[in-house]
Amino acid sequence: MTKITWLTPTHKLGFSLYCMMAGFITYCSMYAFRKPFTAATFDGLQLWGIDYKIVLITAQVIGYALSKFAGIKIVSEMQPRGRIKAILGLIGVSWLALLLFALTPPSFGFVWLFLNGLPLGMIWGLVFSFLEGRKNTELSGAAMSVSFIISSGLVKAVGKYLIENAGVSDFWMPFYTGFLFVPLLLVGVWMLSKIPPQALDDIHLRTERVPMRKAERKRFFLMFAPGIVFVVFIYMALTIFRDIRDNFAVEIWARLGYEGNSQVLATAEIPIAIAIMIITGLMVLIKNNRVAFYINLMIVLFSGFLLMLTTYLFTNGLLSAPLWMILFGFATYLAYVTFHTMLFERWIALFRYRSNIGFLLYIADAFGYLGSVGILFYRNFRSNQTGWLDFIHQISYGTGVLIILLSLAAILYFLQKEKNMSRQKTSLVA
Repeated sequence: MTKITWLTPTHKLGFSLYCMMAGFITYCSMYAFRKPFTAATFDGLQLWGIDYKIVLITAQVIGYALSKFAGIKIVSEMQPRGRIKAILGLIGVSWLALLLFALTPPSFGFVWLFLNGLPLGMIWGLVFSFLEGRKNTELSGAAMSVSFIISSGLVKAVGKYLIENAGVSDFWMPFYTGFLFVPLLLVGVWMLSKIPPQALDDIHLRTERVPMRKAERKRFFLMFAPGIVFVVFIYMALTIFRDIRDNFAVEIWARLGYEGNSQVLATAEIPIAIAIMIITGLMVLIKNNRVAFYINLMIVLFSGFLLMLTTYLFTNGLLSAPLWMILFGFATYLAYVTFHTMLFERWIALFRYRSNIGFLLYIADAFGYLGSVGILFYRNFRSNQTGWLDFIHQISYGTGVLIILLSLAAILYFLQKEKNMSRQKTSLVA
């Protein structure tokens, strides 16, 4: 294996930039296999009396949700030497499913979208496992977060372009979009393979990251059960909102008066990505894990408030449609990214628990996407007369209040947990 001599933690700037690029490129490429089909409208198609696109999205989200439950075990237990093969193998299976989606009749489409989503849910954890537990983790996480903010709009814009300008059908477009991103994926995975293990000063600052077997996972859960429950419910709410905005972005923008404008799908996400990258990147400057952890929880609380405020201003004519979509997206992604890149990272570091982010993240993700599946079913069978734009308005305020209350509960729980652990240490010393 060729050694990149400057790729060591002692070369701080080069190492940080390299990790950021590796995470960004790999995860951005993954989105080309997951999201492009949402750029198609499948006009006039239905299955079992249900809009065809809703069936496809629901099928993929179910597969993705099941992948998250599998990831609780698979990602948390994954040994470093198996990560690269796992990433390539899982994305390869998802791409094969897109080929079958194009080749078979539409009535089989939901099967292939289910199989497409099934392996992709584990990619984030496998990629992030190369980057966690380091002094520059927030920077690397910020780059990965920017990738899934930008890439979602980017791959949909590419897909829309293929349909409108290259004559590609709605069914072949997802496969060809993935094909265009294969070279970029291979570059990203190669870069990940060159990242060295945690350095000793990383372990001292952020705690050693190790695979977790069933017994370790059970012990960790029992130690922090109430806190895990609080953050999981917050994450469920955030995942639902993010998925609605992401999966039905074409329909929402059309309802706002931007039908047929593929450029807006990508450009509207750029200011969100820049703002969030700056915020999350700055967190690396906070060396104190305790301070950083509680700031992360406060960011989540603030996001709940901003979610309600932006919706109120828009519905009362005080915000333009594009500005509302940007600010609403910022409120959702800010808290969502906080979980993915910072909160769990500092949680482990604060309590000095030898573990990995994969376990916590995949518990949250599993139930988050379960909630997303639930809302899709509710929306279709109980509230299908309401458009997605109006539906978001209806549930924004309750979700914002829920996020605020649960964030406060989590803050109080962890403060008390610290006190209890401090007392235990004092009694043991005595």
